[in-house]
Amino acid sequence: MALVAGVDTSTQSCKIVVRDAETGALVRNGSAKHPDGTSIDPRFWWDAFCEASAAAGGLADVAALSVGGQQHGMVCLDAEGNVVRDALLWNDTRSAQAAEDLIVELGGGDRAQGAQAWADAVGSVLVASLTVTKLRWLRDNEPENAAKVAAVCLPHDWLSWRIAGYGPAGSPKGADLNALFTDASDASGTGYYDAKSGQYRRDLLRMAFGRDDVILPRVLAPTEAGATADAAFAGDGTALIAPGAGDNAGAAMGLGMVPGDIAISIGTSGVVSAVAPQRTQDGSGAINGFADCTGNALMLAVTLNAAQVLDAARNVLDADFAKLADLALAAPVGSDGLVLVPYLQGERTPNRPDASGTLHGIRLKNMTPAHLARAYIEGMLCGLADGLDALKALDVPIERVMLIGGAAQNPALQEIAPQIFGLPISIPEPGEYVADGAARQAAWVLASAAAGEPAAQPAWSTKMFLTLPADPKPLIREQYAAVRDLV
Repeated sequence: MALVAGVDTSTQSCKIVVRDAETGALVRNGSAKHPDGTSIDPRFWWDAFCEASAAAGGLADVAALSVGGQQHGMVCLDAEGNVVRDALLWNDTRSAQAAEDLIVELGGGDRAQGAQAWADAVGSVLVASLTVTKLRWLRDNEPENAAKVAAVCLPHDWLSWRIAGYGPAGSPKGADLNALFTDASDASGTGYYDAKSGQYRRDLLRMAFGRDDVILPRVLAPTEAGATADAAFAGDGTALIAPGAGDNAGAAMGLGMVPGDIAISIGTSGVVSAVAPQRTQDGSGAINGFADCTGNALMLAVTLNAAQVLDAARNVLDADFAKLADLALAAPVGSDGLVLVPYLQGERTPNRPDASGTLHGIRLKNMTPAHLARAYIEGMLCGLADGLDALKALDVPIERVMLIGGAAQNPALQEIAPQIFGLPISIPEPGEYVADGAARQAAWVLASAAAGEPAAQPAWSTKMFLTLPADPKPLIREQYAAVRDLV
């Protein structure tokens, strides 16, 4: 039995699953925490990978592995393979003004033209999350650090490179920056890679960073191995390292998504993702046109405020998740007019990095714990429903909608989501979808290497735990739409 490993180096933790390459059956798993913050020293990711690997019983017996990771994070390396500064993560909004400046510059002074130009060039209108904006911020605010940069990569690229044995002084294979590799899904979230042409846009990199002489990771085909793992970290010296994936593309692969499938993910961020045959070019900025990790496109509407809105509700109400659900279900649909606009960390979609959350319609009647609990859940889900509407407006095919993330198991979410989305909702069995997708990709690369040509994807199955019927309650969306722009 050949084994493969999937790694999810996410914002909050590193999770590893070891699975049977043929059937996908879970053999063992492990995890380790990452520190909080939006600016992180990547060494913590390496330490967490080593800890999670040990918790999973080690990776000495795997024949291939793949790393899925948080998108957009800026990892800058000097010529000796050292990290120049802490990585700025996707949820670090300090480059919001840089994003605006770059939009206007590409439009020759006209923001609307610039927004469409960026969407045409790379599939996305810039927001602070994208790597290219962080490079502009670095150029303008830390010129000494910017001058040291010899290579720019993403969190999953850096971790794959380290697992292969590369790194700063003392690493088994030394600091070969040309050994960095990535995949189209993660590269398409940088702001300087066009998934449609399959090429880096070094002209856009130069516009943002002031130079384009930095090394960028090779973009691999979906079934192509980027390296072999160093035996000190995984395998026996022959274990293949697959291209890896951005976290949303990894989850899509773990769920077996195909064109027509929509996943609504409630995690650190909220994501509405759709697999489609080709990417969109949405100049409004509501939808990001990325790549998936199979050769299709992956359309994304992303909010900064998802599970943390639920955490905030629990803190306000001094409630665990079970009590929060009980409270929310005790309140009427629409919370008697109490509406939360949940921009608790600013927002990415819509692009309002400096906004704050607002609570509207406060009356004596609805100032109860139950109303407040329901308003927090309704507001968070309405933000995601706006993303689903944006996909519909672009004629992205919608045949099946899945609700994923830990919050999908909450009874209140399960009752309220079909009311807000107005569609049947399928809930897959709980799993580590990003790590599972990475493992599936590793199995695909392993099979392709054995065949000497691209093989068919492994036929791993994804079971649905529950399917909820549509139960549209238009009042909730109408109340939200009336106040969402009053920020």
